[in-house]
Amino acid sequence: MRLVVLGGGGFRVPLVYGALLGDRGEGRVDEVVLYDTDPLRLRTIARVLADQAATSATTDAPRVRVTTDLDTALRGADFVFSAIRVGGLEGRATDERIALAEGVLGQETVGAGGIAYGLRTLPVVDRIARRVAEVAPDAWFINFTNPAGLVTEAMSRHLGDRVIGICDSPVGLGRRVARALGADPATVEVDYVGLNHLGWLRGLRVDGKDELPRLFTSAALLESFEEGRLFGADWLRSLGCVPNEYLHYYYFNREAVRAYQQADLTRGAFLHGQQARFYARAADPTVPALATWDEVRAEREATYMAESREAAGAGERDEASLTESGGYETVALALMRAIARDERATLVLNVRNRSTLAGLDADAVIEVPCRVDSRGAHPLPVDPLPAHALALVTGVKAVEREAMAAADAGSRAGAVKAFALHPLVDSVSVARRLVDGYARAHPGLAYLR
Repeated sequence: MRLVVLGGGGFRVPLVYGALLGDRGEGRVDEVVLYDTDPLRLRTIARVLADQAATSATTDAPRVRVTTDLDTALRGADFVFSAIRVGGLEGRATDERIALAEGVLGQETVGAGGIAYGLRTLPVVDRIARRVAEVAPDAWFINFTNPAGLVTEAMSRHLGDRVIGICDSPVGLGRRVARALGADPATVEVDYVGLNHLGWLRGLRVDGKDELPRLFTSAALLESFEEGRLFGADWLRSLGCVPNEYLHYYYFNREAVRAYQQADLTRGAFLHGQQARFYARAADPTVPALATWDEVRAEREATYMAESREAAGAGERDEASLTESGGYETVALALMRAIARDERATLVLNVRNRSTLAGLDADAVIEVPCRVDSRGAHPLPVDPLPAHALALVTGVKAVEREAMAAADAGSRAGAVKAFALHPLVDSVSVARRLVDGYARAHPGLAYLR
């Protein structure tokens, strides 16, 4: 089975390959094609993968090919995994800087930064979706490119239900809550619903019984895991559910923006510098590629969402939080197994709504538990969201739709509308200045007129 990785020179690709090395099932991936527009990054990551294969216990590691030609990569694909970053980490750092200068959040998937990133990315993924539909119409497309919900919905216009978005945040949240309650994460059923990076864990069933109410009876239990420390026991009790960690940017927006503004480096700037050093070092054939990658990855994971934890007084990210995330590569592998082998599984995925969530239309991509089999991902029924959550979901979905319309029409006025309507951008004047600033900084936004 052939897996194509778009963004194959990306830093986290070895996570995917590591998961494949551990898969011993029948019909497993035996060929990986890495596609990227940067030959140096491709060669560097290919070196890391070669080290992984050499140190693995398996004797038949998936063979690896690299290419900078998209059609060549796509031909014969069974699955296509996308983790591209249009504009690179330099673009992310620029997104953050311009937003923070206006006093609004610049995070890459939330608020102004997410819209800017989306507007750069939408024309590119639209072209990719058209090529997939033409060159590899039978392939399943697994999207991890951010903003994941927006990108998945845009691509679904060409690929239908054969594009499925993934994220490891809901998986990690469910596992951490299960551990806090003394349950086995592998056996629980989660009631989770929302959009990507905008969802809520509303129930956690063990042998059919919802154990989540027990969590709210104890402040010690509530603050024993990452999200509990991030949001605080009192706020979680008020909500009666556990939000995805990215909702900290909404519920504590002023504190988050202030923490970003006071940080020595934004997350994007930190990662840009860190990865630039990694690729420069690992390009040297005398440097052990995998050992260098492992060292950099550990630092990256330990500093994840550092600004939000600082704003909340949540302290350092603990070791259990790092190991409970599950990893997007684990989600991707489980999804591929379920489809390719008809190994039925229940996974939280980004899929078209149909009639699942009241308040949104059929084509809106949402993030919910799905039953997966050889025919794809099928969203499971969910209860309606409470008014406060539905307001956020519908508001952000409206912004995503405005961003898609602006990208389709190449409309600067449409881009301003998308920014201005976002709950975390509180001024049309600020929206106009953001569009002007981003258009000056990013050649990829020259299409907006």
